[in-house]
Amino acid sequence: MNTFSRQVDHDFDEFEAVNLTNCDREPIHVPSLIQPHGLLMILTEPDLRIAQVSANALEILGIAIDDLLDRPLAEFTGEELIKSIHACLDHNFEYPNPLRVEFDDLGDRLPLSFNGIVHRAPTGEIVIELEPCELSGGSDFFQFYHQIKHNLTKIQTTKDLAALCDLIVQEVQALAGFDRVMIYRFNEQGDGTVIAEVKQPDLEPFLGLRYPDSDIPKQAKLLYTLNWLRLIPDVNYQPTGLVKHGQSLDAASPLDKAPLDMSYCALRSVSPIHLEYLQNMGVTASMSISLIQNKKLWGLIACHHYTPKFVPYETRTICEFLGQLMSTELANKEANENLDYKLHLKTIQGQFVERLTKATGFVEELNHDHTALLSLTAAQGAAICDGDRLILIGKTPDEPAVKSLLTWLQDHFEQDLFVTNALSSLYNEAVEYQAIASGLMAIAISKIQPRYVLWFRPEQLQTVTWAGDRDKPTQVAEDGSILLLPRQSFEAWKEIVRGQSNPWLPCEVDSGIELRQAIVDIVLRQAHELAVINADLERSNSELDAFAYIASHDLKEPLRGIHNYATFLLEDYGEILKGDGADKLHTLVKLTKRMEALIESLLKFSRLSRQELQMEPLDLNQLLQNVIELFTINPQWQNCKIDIPRSLPMVMGDRLLIEDIFINLITNAFKYNDHPTKLVEIDWLVEQTESPLVTINVRDNGIGIREKHLESIFQIFKRLNSPSKYGGGTGAGLTIVRKIVERHNGNIQVQSNYGQGTTVSFTLPACDLNNAI
Repeated sequence: MNTFSRQVDHDFDEFEAVNLTNCDREPIHVPSLIQPHGLLMILTEPDLRIAQVSANALEILGIAIDDLLDRPLAEFTGEELIKSIHACLDHNFEYPNPLRVEFDDLGDRLPLSFNGIVHRAPTGEIVIELEPCELSGGSDFFQFYHQIKHNLTKIQTTKDLAALCDLIVQEVQALAGFDRVMIYRFNEQGDGTVIAEVKQPDLEPFLGLRYPDSDIPKQAKLLYTLNWLRLIPDVNYQPTGLVKHGQSLDAASPLDKAPLDMSYCALRSVSPIHLEYLQNMGVTASMSISLIQNKKLWGLIACHHYTPKFVPYETRTICEFLGQLMSTELANKEANENLDYKLHLKTIQGQFVERLTKATGFVEELNHDHTALLSLTAAQGAAICDGDRLILIGKTPDEPAVKSLLTWLQDHFEQDLFVTNALSSLYNEAVEYQAIASGLMAIAISKIQPRYVLWFRPEQLQTVTWAGDRDKPTQVAEDGSILLLPRQSFEAWKEIVRGQSNPWLPCEVDSGIELRQAIVDIVLRQAHELAVINADLERSNSELDAFAYIASHDLKEPLRGIHNYATFLLEDYGEILKGDGADKLHTLVKLTKRMEALIESLLKFSRLSRQELQMEPLDLNQLLQNVIELFTINPQWQNCKIDIPRSLPMVMGDRLLIEDIFINLITNAFKYNDHPTKLVEIDWLVEQTESPLVTINVRDNGIGIREKHLESIFQIFKRLNSPSKYGGGTGAGLTIVRKIVERHNGNIQVQSNYGQGTTVSFTLPACDLNNAI
């Protein structure tokens, strides 16, 4: 079964009575009935044997059904037709539909000629539909050619869509002779409005009337996209069923176990609901021609007649071709509508794009010219969202309302665009501010950041003239259920529509889309530039690390030689030099020791970028015990105390490097401290992120750091005190600590009150967090 069959048949019981309550699920493509002005046959391969035929065969052909069934079609028409049918099924354009079909096995009667339309049903059967040529009349190719050429010239010279519609209804009426011909255009909600009409003088005008979406169910609209033309010569016809071999005429039933999919059948019987609808309008015959744009049903050319009317196949072909010509011309005519306004929008858009290409950030540029931003989409309010930053421009809901709307919008974008002129019908909270924001257009620059631009339009009260009350009449069924009935009145009925803004024109939507593309291009360009800078920095850092490693390693040997020779001089010639000379040698030895310490720190720092981390689960309680023992056995730290108020968690890390962090931080806490008792407290807390982190706080009661120095303390070899004060040092400790933390994908920060103490906080990856807590 094809997609259309599955879509319509779902949850529909074939024995369920069809009414307006369930007509949107009525399987109108499988009625197993036809209109009686023609004949339908189902043929089987390979010899095109007649498997089923419509029950009106005797009336149309003068041949009994039993004499047709289970016999090859060639016995009645000859082999040439069989060849043509196969060619049509193979899409051989030398044998176009319709085929001329003649039945000549009619005894003493003259052969009958038919127009035969051949197709393969979606369910796989070969179907041929026959219309007697005596109804259709003769075909004249040159007449057809001149008619189409005449129509095409007129179509191409129409200046706009309104003129095109007026021309088409006049031409179709002149060709087919219907009492009323209209063009019926669908809006986004599926409602249809009559935008052009030609009629007999005594008929009531339908021009400007709107018909609700429910008047044409979704499956009927889908069939209109599959078939360009649909003819109903007489709404009061008696439908004809299909009969298959071995089935009596009386047993002909539309309820076949595997009914024929008649989606492409011109003779397909009409839904009883639609027939009742036409009868309520007083219409006896109708013809509909589809208008299709971008594979979607744009509208219909609807023809009404108030007496039975059959339209010959040749005339229908010309009308169908007119519908196809109009469909191809729709895009051109719509493109020429409001041309001056479109050029105005293009100018604003071009100015925006030009400025944005030179801008460093899109937010500032959009916020620079409020008038241009609003004019770009003919909005009265706008909102620019860039992460936590929200800028409101013009008439908009308040900031909390816009933030709530943005949260709702995240799941409603389609290809990074959201457009509606009736926001409150989709988002209930918008009812509170529909006076200023009934219309919304939104573009998503990035949903991750998040970055959005929104435009708002105020409510615009509209008076809609419906063809009758859109609320259909009801009837109570025998079981007490309420049934909807087709409307019986089509008199103009006015409704005041609230909660809607003026609709967004396609050119305005295009302006928003192109602005988004320009912004995305800027963001991508900036991201590329940043990536290039980062790559250069990474390469420079790598080269610098390599240089630092080589330089520090190579400097150690001559420095060690200087230190050794200075020591030898003191040992061998100290008594001779005495005084000033000996002091200078002692100073030289001290300087070489300090330089060696600096080189060792530089070498250690450069190794941190190169060495591979040995990650493992670490119990910080055990690790800190090892560190505390180092400080306990050192007499320098006798009046120092390390306090751990609660058990520390498990983390993932490199054991030796994590120990270095604590040794460096505790050493600084004790060294830069002038209290009699020097205290260090180590505590922690958990950050619940996608990858849980543990924040370690190392707090002391030392001398503290002035606020102006907080940003520079991580610079390598940066000292805040003179080398002779607080025991000296290289100034590389905090630099090394930060490097270790960063290698563990963590971060570090310092808070300090000068004269009271300092707290260093850093994060490490958590391990087995539940057990640790």
